[in-house]
Amino acid sequence: MPGLLPLLHIDGPLARITLRRPRLANRLELVDLQTLQQQLQQVNEDSSVRVLLLSGEGKHFCSGFNIDAVPGVDAGALFESLSNAWEAARPITVARIQGGVYGGATDLALACDFRLGAQACEMFVPAARLGLHFYQGGLERYVSRLGLQWAKRVLLAGATLNAQQMQDSGFLDQLLDDVATLDQAIEAHLNELLSMAPLALLGMKQHLNAIARGALDVTALQRDLARANASQDLAEGVAAWQARRPPRFVGR
Repeated sequence: MPGLLPLLHIDGPLARITLRRPRLANRLELVDLQTLQQQLQQVNEDSSVRVLLLSGEGKHFCSGFNIDAVPGVDAGALFESLSNAWEAARPITVARIQGGVYGGATDLALACDFRLGAQACEMFVPAARLGLHFYQGGLERYVSRLGLQWAKRVLLAGATLNAQQMQDSGFLDQLLDDVATLDQAIEAHLNELLSMAPLALLGMKQHLNAIARGALDVTALQRDLARANASQDLAEGVAAWQARRPPRFVGR
């Protein structure tokens, strides 16, 4: 099988998962989807990890699932399971999109909290051309993240969006000139996220996503508000603000 399995590297509060089939535009095989699920579970269980970066080697981010790899496999169900799990990930998730992102991989990127891209990136979903009906979770993410008309443009009309259109639609949070400046922006963004208070940061992520789904758990929100309000981190944040120094958060 060409290429290698996705690589997970954890360095304190930052985890990085890298797709490693660059000769095939980081196309995902069945074993890759299984590996990504396992790696995400490992990250979720490591309470020290607060930020997770997803990237791909080579020219492209990811070309989606190899639908010819395993006869009878429901590619949509597999990708829905992975993307739903990615959206629900405990850490803040960031996607580095240096080139093409195609098919179900567009939904995996949409499941991330932030997406940064370079001018060389583009996106395309051939589902309607292939007779594939996009799955529920993906349809919901497209509409909630990009809006109905952009979702129809990509999924129904089969449009290929260039980098500027990806930013205009809201798919990209930042658009950089080239890969070098993309990587600089990625590192700055990761460092900014890592400087935030963990209780507030991770709690707000989960509740914002729940609000977007129309599924806010008010009891859970009130519990997290009370926990943050009574935390050492809030006291530290206020003290640091008053002293005009960087805060030193500990996550409690």
